[in-house]
Amino acid sequence: MALTIISLMKQVPLPSEMRMGDDGLMDRTKAKSIINIDCSFGLEAGLQLKAQNPDAKLIVCSMGPPSFDASLKTALAMGYDEAYLLSDRRLGGSDTYATGLAIATMLSHLGYTKDSKEPFVIVAGRQTSDGDTAHVPSQVAENMGIPQATFIETAESKDGNIIAKRIIEGGYQMMKLSMPCALSLTPTGIPPRRPTLKGAIKARNSEVTVLNIDDVGLSDEKIGLSGSPTIVAKVQNIISERAPIIMSKGSSESALVDDMIKNIKSGKAVVEEVEKKAKKGRARPDYEVTDFRDGSTGILTWAEVANGKITRPSFELLTPSRELAAKLGNDTQVTTLLIGAKGVKELAQSLIEHGSDEVIVVEDKRLDEYLVLPFASIFEQVISERKPEIALFAASTAGRELAPRIGVKTHGGVTADCTALEIGEHIDRKKKIIFAPILESRRPTYGESKLATILGFVCPQISTARAGTFEVPTPDPKKKGKITDFKPKLIKDDFAAEILETVRGEGGLQNLFEADIIVAGGRPAGEIDGLNLVQQLVEALKEQGVNAEWAASRPAVDGGYAEYARQVGQTGKTVRPKVYISAAISGAIQHIAGMKESEMIVSIDSNAKATIFQNADFGIVGTYQDVMPELIEKVKAGFTFGIEPKKA
Repeated sequence: MALTIISLMKQVPLPSEMRMGDDGLMDRTKAKSIINIDCSFGLEAGLQLKAQNPDAKLIVCSMGPPSFDASLKTALAMGYDEAYLLSDRRLGGSDTYATGLAIATMLSHLGYTKDSKEPFVIVAGRQTSDGDTAHVPSQVAENMGIPQATFIETAESKDGNIIAKRIIEGGYQMMKLSMPCALSLTPTGIPPRRPTLKGAIKARNSEVTVLNIDDVGLSDEKIGLSGSPTIVAKVQNIISERAPIIMSKGSSESALVDDMIKNIKSGKAVVEEVEKKAKKGRARPDYEVTDFRDGSTGILTWAEVANGKITRPSFELLTPSRELAAKLGNDTQVTTLLIGAKGVKELAQSLIEHGSDEVIVVEDKRLDEYLVLPFASIFEQVISERKPEIALFAASTAGRELAPRIGVKTHGGVTADCTALEIGEHIDRKKKIIFAPILESRRPTYGESKLATILGFVCPQISTARAGTFEVPTPDPKKKGKITDFKPKLIKDDFAAEILETVRGEGGLQNLFEADIIVAGGRPAGEIDGLNLVQQLVEALKEQGVNAEWAASRPAVDGGYAEYARQVGQTGKTVRPKVYISAAISGAIQHIAGMKESEMIVSIDSNAKATIFQNADFGIVGTYQDVMPELIEKVKAGFTFGIEPKKA
């Protein structure tokens, strides 16, 4: 049987050319567009699978306006055989839930279903640069009822299965998936090839098949703005409150470092208090208040387990959960679902001490490691029985694929990578209704320049929280709670994906949240010495008795110079150390999002106009390989950036 390889691709606007419209939404009409970077790695993964299966057919699919034709033609020039575009004005405004449904319906129309006689595999990018949710691959897979694996670095077909390497916090997993299945690729795999001249000529003479929702048999009830279960209710600017940077002066690297030390010892500048005048909003209308929850109540969280321990981000979830429960009142309960092999129940009491009122425990010898299919099925069963109004997940590699899959099962949307969660209300002036209470999920978007408030109107209202955003609650050993066993019904298809091997260390994950000083390096530093000087500075600080750890920017991780667990930024970790030192990091706004709450930021970059200097307290303009050795010597001589060394 011939294999079909289906690549899902999106065309995205260049971030530098995106502009905000008067309506608070992104105006992309004048922005140049390119193939989404992660999607290009998905395209290459498809070509690699084709090389292993010469008889395989390659098709590329996309959803968007007619202008996407250009990117689809590029895929044809790279070696793809057929191209399909789902394009319809009625799809405008679709959230990720509606997008996943639309793409799955198109693939079904093309003859690719769970019950297809011939095998197929779907490859896609990890996420898109304009949304960064990483939801759609999971939602497509769930709508089609097929297994999936996300954050995949490499994949090969073997004996009718797919063998894939999945990146996880602190390491990786080798997985085996039966076909049909879906994979989403990270930009750390094989770099995408350029189209050949022969391919370009072929693409020029090829046609892209354009379909609308009527062609594929898709109703307009669950697509577009009106059919999406989530909406963007408000968008506001994110304004930095950090004082202007103090730049070092000197004629040599040694002088620059000396001047920086003098500046740090003198203390950083303080932002003057400025009276903030609140803008008067429109008066709250006297509309009918509607409770859309339909009896759903309570908050459900997930306790992710790694290396036999509950992960820190899972504990962090209990801080906003308790705050939300207090605002909802009526003795709203916080329940945590804990899944694992026999013995995981021993971890339940710790969750109660950190804030859970009840811990639901599922013990199954087949669930020693996280697997998306059985875990999603268990959540579906618990949600059906308990009917929570809110469900919260950490935005980890597991949480970012699990939450959207559960969202499809419960017919609701998901808000990704939240940095704030509140209880509020939504005034629908068109329907003259006030929806209250409702979860207001806030997430940075549009390149971290805006803070969007997302609302969901289906319970449970599902959100993932960015790791490091919330503090871990102070445990109370005296707190009482309930521990309940739950026996789910799991079927053979829930184990269509198998973990062959897990390699996981701490990988700096835990200490990134606890370190007093974090030294982070960018791609240029990786290209120069593999971040060796970054690590040397950390070791020098540790020798002085300082709790220090090293990290990296996303480009450095994508370049293979650090593992994903050490990535700081919008799609990595959010950290708040006492001192954050960036070396050869230009300051992409996505990176700033992960470290801007640090008490003190010290930046080193060779470009005096680098954006990083607009978000730091102290800066040195100099080359990485010249400044870092000077700084290391100063630390070895006793300088610790104002951090009191811990006594041995």
